[in-house]
Amino acid sequence: MKHYFKIGCSALCASALMLLMLSPPLAAAADKEITIALTADAVHVDPQQGNELSSNIMFNHFYDTMVRRTPELEFVPGLAESWELKDDVTWVFNLRKGVKFHNGEELKASDVLFSIERCKSQLQSNLVRYIAEARALDDYTVEIKTPQPYAVLHMDLSEFHILNEKYVKEVGDEQLNLKPMGTGPYKLEEWVKEDHMTLVAFEDYYLGAAEIKKVTFRPITNPATRTAALLSNEVDVIQDLAVRDVDRVKSTDNIEVITRPSLLNLVLALDYRDKSPTIDLPVNPMQDVRVREAIARAIDVDSIIKVIMNGLATPSDQFVPASHIGYVDGLNFREVYPFDLEKAKSLMKEAGYEKGFTMSLDATNNRYVNDQQIAQALAGMLAKIGVTVKMNLMPKSNFFGYIRVPSDKSSFIMSGWDTPSGDAGGMYNSMMYSRDKKKGYGGANRGAYSSDEFDQWIEKADATPRVEERDKFLQEATKVAVRDIVLIPMHYEQDLYAVKSNVDLKPRMDKFIWAYEIDVK
Repeated sequence: MKHYFKIGCSALCASALMLLMLSPPLAAAADKEITIALTADAVHVDPQQGNELSSNIMFNHFYDTMVRRTPELEFVPGLAESWELKDDVTWVFNLRKGVKFHNGEELKASDVLFSIERCKSQLQSNLVRYIAEARALDDYTVEIKTPQPYAVLHMDLSEFHILNEKYVKEVGDEQLNLKPMGTGPYKLEEWVKEDHMTLVAFEDYYLGAAEIKKVTFRPITNPATRTAALLSNEVDVIQDLAVRDVDRVKSTDNIEVITRPSLLNLVLALDYRDKSPTIDLPVNPMQDVRVREAIARAIDVDSIIKVIMNGLATPSDQFVPASHIGYVDGLNFREVYPFDLEKAKSLMKEAGYEKGFTMSLDATNNRYVNDQQIAQALAGMLAKIGVTVKMNLMPKSNFFGYIRVPSDKSSFIMSGWDTPSGDAGGMYNSMMYSRDKKKGYGGANRGAYSSDEFDQWIEKADATPRVEERDKFLQEATKVAVRDIVLIPMHYEQDLYAVKSNVDLKPRMDKFIWAYEIDVK
């Protein structure tokens, strides 16, 4: 070999050959890496153990779903290359052949059936509440029957991740939540909780190997610290750029600010129970619709957006965006209950609470944009109608466990909810349908709202195979929820990202950062 190049090359060529022999392979030298700062670390990496943004972002790196959701919320083939509705209650999904798990196992129908059956006993059992029966027609064909006609099963399945039966049985539930393993575009290399999570590309990914070969996610809860990390070149991307830093970051060379309207609706849950945990009165005043209306009218959403959000938010007119099934054209919560302090005071007096009352507000201090400042503003606004709000602020890591239904310690809760499925039914079934009435429903009904009228519209929506009818029934449910003031919608956040100029990032509507869709120039 040496003799061949000595004869055929000049001295310069021979030198170049020596450099090549001493250098790492070109492919390795060209491997792309990126560091992304999130607002918090994942709570779970077992996709059947919770529904929370940072965890959801991780799920989509390690796992796949049968139906894939595009950045613009279109529903396209994923692990299932096609599907059909055979009759009103029977769906058939045709799996792709040759899809590999990270352990080399091929995806089979048995893995789908195992994932469905396991999920029934997990915290996220709501993901399979519409599945009455599932069976394998062969290794690559799954038949799913719903208990009644259900028009949007395929949309729901875009949130249901498929596990490998063999792996889960080998490692057990505890290890699965530490060492995820699926068919996704990345494998876990290292996870040091509250410090970093490092992922490496899965070269056998069924859609093709990721362009970025190594991804490090860093949880940085403090907004100012996230901005500083970007400006000092510690990270390449930051999620939830602080609104107060937007102008400064925009003026910095080689850094870009990217925005898009968010699906995340900040809402207030009101307690409907006879006796509320933090209100020291014989009867819960919020059972009176006049008190709920007074609270709604006392909140100046426009001022919160202008002063606290620096204009980077959009008032919520309903519980889901106009693009979603269940949205009612021409109905605006803020127009039905506009900011009006005098009217709010009058309603409190009319209801017999002119002297007001005291209650606690449960809210995060590191989950939503300026959440602590918003909570403090709410306390100031409600004080003007005699409602004394005691602040109960906590980090996200404690919050979701604290408010988990039955919410025995909560009277008033500020949280966010998004509906990436494009269908209001998921939110309504979870947050507004009566508790303990129907399995899989009411799991996040934090205020214990219960209405036969509302429930009946949900049941009708869930019993039709036709999307148009479902939309009509869910619109009726929306009207009831606005009338009853089940929740007070506040605003949709504006998703704010700051990235180095060599990073090609196009924000998704669902706010999921998926490294597979990112590139580095």
